[in-house]
Amino acid sequence: MSSSFGQPGAVIPDPSVLEGVSAPAFAHLPDPANLFARRAQRFSKLAAGHQLGTYLSFLGQIAEAQHAALHLAQSAAPAPEPPDAEALARARTHAMPPLDRGRFTADAAFDSVFERLLAQAAPIDKPVAAQAALERVRTASEVARGEMVRNVLADSIPVESLGEHLYVAAALQVHFARLAARLDAGALVPVGDGVCPTCGGPPVASLVVNWPSAHGARYCACTLCGTLWNFVRVRCTACGSTAGIGYQEVDGGSGAVKAETCDTCHSYVKVLYLARDPDIEPVADDVASLGLDLLMKAGPYRRAAFNPFLLGY
Repeated sequence: MSSSFGQPGAVIPDPSVLEGVSAPAFAHLPDPANLFARRAQRFSKLAAGHQLGTYLSFLGQIAEAQHAALHLAQSAAPAPEPPDAEALARARTHAMPPLDRGRFTADAAFDSVFERLLAQAAPIDKPVAAQAALERVRTASEVARGEMVRNVLADSIPVESLGEHLYVAAALQVHFARLAARLDAGALVPVGDGVCPTCGGPPVASLVVNWPSAHGARYCACTLCGTLWNFVRVRCTACGSTAGIGYQEVDGGSGAVKAETCDTCHSYVKVLYLARDPDIEPVADDVASLGLDLLMKAGPYRRAAFNPFLLGY
């Protein structure tokens, strides 16, 4: 069974592949029309019989709200404008992400998605605390909302307001996925170890894929914009080191989710194996594998990945 992630894109040389075998495309951009629907389905499947079932079901409904907000915004507001040709060329020349999250400013397209996401989230069956957090976001001032947006984009979310930031992160994911989808995957270039070549963010996890065009290749997955980018295996996605790389997993696991540890920077990021489970979805499976994070928390490695739906671990 093939993965639903990405479509064949531009091919760039990769010395890690065998001679005579086509190199995997460097990047695959998201398909917003299906991204959140697939994520919702995966959350729903993972929730069945899971210790975190209630939370996973809630996140599945958030993903459904994202999908609905996306389509409502597309029919009611202009599409977000990607950088112009000059800015894109400058980003490529200087190995910079074309959608620099550090320079993000809200516009009509984002505001439209944000309001529709909040409206779609309102009827979701949720805990009292989550409902209160939604109301605080809905009634927040423009300044307060802007601060929450900056917190999410800086991967620095205050523990005391995780609930509010969850909704803000959900809106930003939709907006950045729409922006990323309008770029040219073939024009993207590496911008640094563990850095999304589209928006400059960290990966939520990495995927070892079993696609016919890239069998056994590893792709990092961006939690914000949904871009997948090729990254050499057995190499730390946080610092780039190839020394002291190890793998840990929960006893009795299927082998579909492991923690790739690095003795150089003492961090870990999960590796997901599509050959073991072809339905894997990076954001959803990262949350569902919380047990692995709890196992790692007792050791010397810190989590280097970022997921706005899995914070505090």
